[in-house]
Amino acid sequence: MLTVGIDVSALALTRAGTARYLLSLAAALEREGTVALRRYGFGGAGRVTAAVRDAGWYPTVLPRLAARDRVDVLHCPTQRAPVRSTVPVVVTLHDVAVLRHPFLFNSWSRRYSARMLPRVAAAAAAVLVDSDFTRREAIELLEIDEERLHVVPLGVGPPFTPEGPAASGDYVLAVSTLEPRKNLTRLAEGFAAAALTGCELRVVGAAGWGGVRVAGGGVRLLGEVGDDELAALYRGARCVAYCSLYEGFGLPVLEAMACGAPVVTSTAPALLEVGGDAVVAVDAVDPAAIAAGLVEVVERRRELGASGVARAASFQWRETARATAAVYRAVAA
Repeated sequence: MLTVGIDVSALALTRAGTARYLLSLAAALEREGTVALRRYGFGGAGRVTAAVRDAGWYPTVLPRLAARDRVDVLHCPTQRAPVRSTVPVVVTLHDVAVLRHPFLFNSWSRRYSARMLPRVAAAAAAVLVDSDFTRREAIELLEIDEERLHVVPLGVGPPFTPEGPAASGDYVLAVSTLEPRKNLTRLAEGFAAAALTGCELRVVGAAGWGGVRVAGGGVRLLGEVGDDELAALYRGARCVAYCSLYEGFGLPVLEAMACGAPVVTSTAPALLEVGGDAVVAVDAVDPAAIAAGLVEVVERRRELGASGVARAASFQWRETARATAAVYRAVAA
């Protein structure tokens, strides 16, 4: 059996999509029983800790620990990874938004990624991406050899199912970190223009950066919530709106569909890969288009909810785990 070292440092930083990916992938790999996992992490969310992690943990400490423990493969599930390692490194690249749209990120992320991301991508034995869109972006912006790129879509599973408690109230739900590329200000404008009688806009997600403020009549910020509460919010929503300007996958779209919620998204290519014909896509820079999309989705709630559940069924964490394990075996051979 292969022994795989996996970096879980991101769990100290976020409960959003990266954390969902890490926890769900690890659980699915362990259920499959084809690899043994050894977890490594450098915790803490402060600036000093982050600087130490970026400057020391990834370049030197993590590869030494993996070599000491004689793991067969080291998996880094974010764009931060060693650029020199005696153990083969697999990197998951969820998106390259920081290279495509650097103005949507803070100055440290821009500088760090511009310098390190090309080096990380070049050094990896294999690079996993969540979508075919991100595969194309990685080829164009990072010049990664196609044979090292592997498209492995994310999955969805309990508690994100149609069955279960539903939150009360009449609301549109948005799920995302409060940061510029999530486009929440325009969503709030579109929600106001839609004039959905008696409806509020509930926003789930942690505070991010960039001074994003989501305000206005009927807007309610819920902050971070647990998975069971989030699933109930998906089930109870009139619709879920995810009008991000750029995504590498769009896990909230998949989770919402799995819970039977109708979804309106932007026309970002990765979101269309996930949602297909089961979502309504709109021009996310036009609040009027967002408003029209919200009205349409609410009117088609039953139809879109059913088609979303059917589409989400094709995205399973066990398949993500099996495809990921196949890449582990290939680079360890």
